[in-house]
Amino acid sequence: MLPRALTLFGCFVVASAVITRSSHSELTPIRTPLAQLPMTLGDWRGILEPPYNQQVLDVLGVDDYLARAYVRPGQSAVGLYIGYYRSQRQGETIHSLLNCLPGSGWEPLSKSTSSILVSPAPGDPPREVWVNRYLVQKGIDRQLVLYWYQSHGRIVPSEYLSRLYLIADAVRLNRTDGSLVRVITPAPLDTEDGEKRAERDAAQFVEVLFPRLREYLPQ
Repeated sequence: MLPRALTLFGCFVVASAVITRSSHSELTPIRTPLAQLPMTLGDWRGILEPPYNQQVLDVLGVDDYLARAYVRPGQSAVGLYIGYYRSQRQGETIHSLLNCLPGSGWEPLSKSTSSILVSPAPGDPPREVWVNRYLVQKGIDRQLVLYWYQSHGRIVPSEYLSRLYLIADAVRLNRTDGSLVRVITPAPLDTEDGEKRAERDAAQFVEVLFPRLREYLPQ
């Protein structure tokens, strides 16, 4: 295991050096700012959250981001975070939730992947995408997190695989832009089906969100 990890680490170091030394004149397609994502998605209604302070933004290193809550009648709210990175050549790589959530006091209970049927664009036939499924707890609060890495129309749950695609796209397309999309919802401990309902709500929100993302995250 250790030799394999060291080999993988070495590949990332070399690849990062190659990306950094490559041309910095990236051709990033025009996109719509994340702040213009509709406040209404299906029957979900958005609620603005306070903007992140500069210290948090410095840690994240994002070029654009969105943080909102969405609610619908009779349902728990979901929290939506999207972080967009125009370029990852200068060390500003996508912030890992595997470090962020435990660092905020959330204890991981389980981690797996889950499939969701989504339409790439309004009116398109649905296709299956795989996302990370992360159950976390802090005190008596438990939350379900779905998240994925998205770049150039590609959906990837694995952080390591997203880095490999980053290297390939830097060489092939001269692009290193990418995004992290996270949906989080309460999974109450005081109800027998709290986790199941949380997964249903989060998946249904992703289904209505996904077709709109192509306007804001370059293909």
